[in-house]
Amino acid sequence: MLSEQKITEKASTETVTALRWWNDRLLTFTTTRPLEYSFAAGQYARLGLQDPSGTVWRAYSMTSAPGEPGLEFYGVIVEGGQFTSRLKQLQPGSTILVEKQPYGFMTADRFSDGEDLWMLSTGTGVGPYVSMLRDAAVWRQFRNLVLVHGVRHADEFVYHEELAELRAAAPGPAALQVIRATSREAAPDALRGRITDLLTAGELERTAGLQIDADRSRLMMCGNPEMIEDMRKLLHARGLRPQRRALPGHFVTENYW
Repeated sequence: MLSEQKITEKASTETVTALRWWNDRLLTFTTTRPLEYSFAAGQYARLGLQDPSGTVWRAYSMTSAPGEPGLEFYGVIVEGGQFTSRLKQLQPGSTILVEKQPYGFMTADRFSDGEDLWMLSTGTGVGPYVSMLRDAAVWRQFRNLVLVHGVRHADEFVYHEELAELRAAAPGPAALQVIRATSREAAPDALRGRITDLLTAGELERTAGLQIDADRSRLMMCGNPEMIEDMRKLLHARGLRPQRRALPGHFVTENYW
């Protein structure tokens, strides 16, 4: 267990300023932000919650844009979860630890070319894309932005109004499409099925009106490791390869558990 001194060296103590519950399991929470804290859209923070038994740390992507005064996060309450059982008790005014160093490499500037950015997500993996879409930089980098959010049930779709406003306002030259999909039930204005099955069937590209190919497409995948592994295989079969520091590629990934 880290001593109080080590925790102070590693993290700052921030205050919860707002919470929004999307349903009984999904919430967005906002905290104060250290003056010196800097991150890129798509990165994540390590958050700590304390109680008499000690401190538990977990990684959460920022959903706030890099220029916003606070830090916003989106998460799911896991029944019996060591961290989320504490998270569920938060109220405005509660304190939370934020590590001073942000993490992660799933950022749009990993790509030096490409016209279409596909942002594929399952569950809470949509979080880093909210941050990217709140940041004007990604709207200048690509011609088309396609956010795909796959969930089990329709009540897991989040940020509806804001995504609609961003699509209408378009902070940059790019055009935004939001494609939603449910795997366990039919839902209005949503495709039915897993993201990988929708790609295999051609339905994903038909809905977007865009083809996924090596010349113009760059992809990010965030969420269920099974989805990411299956997508890797599908993209490899199309001649797409992962982005590497020494070898430019077409996709980057981040597992969300």
